[in-house]
Amino acid sequence: MTTTGRRALLVAGAAAGVTALAGCTSSPGGQARRPSPAELEAERVARAEASLRLRSVTAARGLLERYDATLAAHPSLAPRLTPLRQAVAAHAKALGEGGTAVEPAAATPAGPSPAASAVGASASAPAPASGRSTAPAAPVRVAAEPRAALGELAAAERTASDGHTAALLTAPPEYARLLASVAAAGAAHAYLLTEGARA
Repeated sequence: MTTTGRRALLVAGAAAGVTALAGCTSSPGGQARRPSPAELEAERVARAEASLRLRSVTAARGLLERYDATLAAHPSLAPRLTPLRQAVAAHAKALGEGGTAVEPAAATPAGPSPAASAVGASASAPAPASGRSTAPAAPVRVAAEPRAALGELAAAERTASDGHTAALLTAPPEYARLLASVAAAGAAHAYLLTEGARA
């Protein structure tokens, strides 16, 4: 058997072993054990919070991209939009500071078992450093008329604010306070943008 053939066989055997041991961890005695109900519940809660954080950060970053596109299309709006854009950037950073990835709950003091790590890798892998997917995002379309562009930004602010408000229902207390603050700021931004469009 060639070296390549042996490697393929070893990889296949390792994959089968991970599948067979999924959901188990190694106890100090070397015996496999399943995570306790409390550990599973803690992991479920942590994953739900990480998912909520990811949705909130994604919404904030989408809004930030609209600000950038609007500023690029209408540089004359910079004095009005730059302070709001800076606030949105700060919100996006704050919303993601708690992390959007979760380590598997089934871990021993020595750390997660190879099986648990392999099974949880795809679900718990952190987002790219930029927070964006590897696929190129569709360019943000901006109205050619400045007032219309401000109206689009106001609508995007309201949409993001409504999303953060809806997330309050399932957010843990500390994160809920942050979401409420960001939602209120978004509503204020929408008002300022709308009043600006009428000016």
